[in-house]
Amino acid sequence: MEQSYHHIPSGGGRNGRDHQLILKSRRLLDITGVKQVESFDSEEFLLETDMGFLSIRGHDLQMKNLDVEEGNVSIKGMIEDLVYLDQLHGEKTKGLFGKLFK
Repeated sequence: MEQSYHHIPSGGGRNGRDHQLILKSRRLLDITGVKQVESFDSEEFLLETDMGFLSIRGHDLQMKNLDVEEGNVSIKGMIEDLVYLDQLHGEKTKGLFGKLFK
């Protein structure tokens, strides 16, 4: 049985783009509202999105699709963890490494 989860934040993303996560059976993740891919390997992707930095962790991760102009990324593999590393509102962030190694 295939399950699909959608995350659609209220108010839409910055710059007129919506930021959405669509996870299908923990094997395929489609993301919109991506500004840039900071880093990636077979166990972790770090993306800058319209809603902050997003860390995706798992096994055998591969980039299936990348459309920088539209801000779309598709990742396949076993998805185990999705975490936003900073907040849009609140304290100023410490920098990328400060976020990763709290």
